[in-house]
Amino acid sequence: MKLILGSGSPRRKDILNLFNLRYDVEISNVEESINESFSPQINSMYNAYIKGADIKNKNKDCIVLAADTIVQLEGRILLKPKSEDEAVFMLKSLSGKSHSVITGFAILSDTKKYVDYVETKVMFKEFDDIMISKYVNTGEPLDKAGAYGIQGMGSILVEKITGDYFNVVGLPISKVADVLKTHFDFDVF
Repeated sequence: MKLILGSGSPRRKDILNLFNLRYDVEISNVEESINESFSPQINSMYNAYIKGADIKNKNKDCIVLAADTIVQLEGRILLKPKSEDEAVFMLKSLSGKSHSVITGFAILSDTKKYVDYVETKVMFKEFDDIMISKYVNTGEPLDKAGAYGIQGMGSILVEKITGDYFNVVGLPISKVADVLKTHFDFDVF
């Protein structure tokens, strides 16, 4: 059965490419939203599901994998920064603190739906305004939830993680692979 990745994220593609999988990419036109009355976990799963369902409705006889990553710090949700100033603000807020990275994912076929999330704790070391400025000037933080990429130059900001590294990158591949095999008879190997 054909697999469709419902995401334009280069990082999610890189993770799937580790397994030499054949898959198509299709990007949903559905706009993500945050409902303040929902937890970050529910928001991430909801956004993953609506993106996946949008793509699944247009494609039969396939499996759609969609995901949504949210960073939570002290009860606040940090999405992708809309400007360099917002990236600076986020990074200052994260300095020296622990936060959660939550990736909701949805896997949909013609007969089954599976929605879940993985949460990883990330501890940032303390860093100064000069380091933040240098990092923001690279442009890397501008398209990433929480304004950093652990797989890139943002790795220098991280003191430690507890949980799934690939979840922080944007796709908890270990859990996704288990679900694909167990519930959809689709093996990534």
